[in-house]
Amino acid sequence: MIRFSEYVSLGHPDKIADYISQWLLDRYIERDPHTRYAVEVQIKDFKVTLGGEVSSQAQFTTQEIAAYVREAVNDIGYTREYMEKWGAENTICGDLLDVSVLIRQQSPDIAQGVENNGWGDQGIFFGMASYDKQTCGMPYDHTLAKRLCKALFESGLGGLDIKTQVVTEDNRVRKVIVAIPLLPDTPMKKVKSFIKSRLRGLGRYKLIVNGTGRYVQHGPIADCGTTGRKLAVDFYGGNCKLGGGSPWTKDASKADLTLNLAARRLAKNYAMMNECDVYVALACCIGKKQVDVSVRDAADNVLVEGNWDIDPSELRKAYHLDTPIYASMCRWGLFGEYQADKAWE
Repeated sequence: MIRFSEYVSLGHPDKIADYISQWLLDRYIERDPHTRYAVEVQIKDFKVTLGGEVSSQAQFTTQEIAAYVREAVNDIGYTREYMEKWGAENTICGDLLDVSVLIRQQSPDIAQGVENNGWGDQGIFFGMASYDKQTCGMPYDHTLAKRLCKALFESGLGGLDIKTQVVTEDNRVRKVIVAIPLLPDTPMKKVKSFIKSRLRGLGRYKLIVNGTGRYVQHGPIADCGTTGRKLAVDFYGGNCKLGGGSPWTKDASKADLTLNLAARRLAKNYAMMNECDVYVALACCIGKKQVDVSVRDAADNVLVEGNWDIDPSELRKAYHLDTPIYASMCRWGLFGEYQADKAWE
């Protein structure tokens, strides 16, 4: 069977947008663990726009929020030094961002459901877990794409806006595609050699690096970044259905975050108990605790089905979602080996 997944680094424009929102949420959670938060971000060139709703005892001025945005982008690595190396025509710098803040209070219609310990929206959610312990219960192709992307991001060989894609057939690597910004004086041979060293022992495969032949302009200069556009990257690659909205930009009262985590936790539990790959589906209603649950194996055999009461406030405590862990959740996907310290893993 042919399977494939891609991964993008934190320097990709869409992930920059995700990270800005998560970084800001951490600042709210530090001051008020019960903050309710839904803030979307768009970034293009040196312009950032934040829009959404926040209800919190923590109060920040527009200037403070703008400073946090710049701080987040610098933390990714888009610093003045980085921009000087690549040129302002090719990339950005956190310090120079122009930030617009369009944030208001959460709707009282939504708030009344959340205050009764119900879910903050209706929705459907999916999770999976592999029984492969070498990949921490994540799909093989997705794990390889993520590991390679992380290695390139941390190598300093090229720029920060990186994409990797891995195609496997019966768990054998057949094709690897990489997009990485490279300065004209960076030898392609050196980059390919690094990639091959990270995939050593995996047999023969086709390797493509920068398919157009040139990749210098990158980040929000080359592409507009928007929150929530890399869900397959952040979840399970091409191996599982996706449900709900983006887990980024949300606090723990939002099912888009917490029930996606719960679906993953359930899948891992049943995968370990049954020693097989497991797929979980959940569905909830705004203002209610009751969740419809379906757990099946890879052959679509039912392991369990029913209606369970799942309390958002209990999951918030169990998963430590009232602590400032949101930016760290965003760095290398919600699940797998790089989130092994998280309660749902």
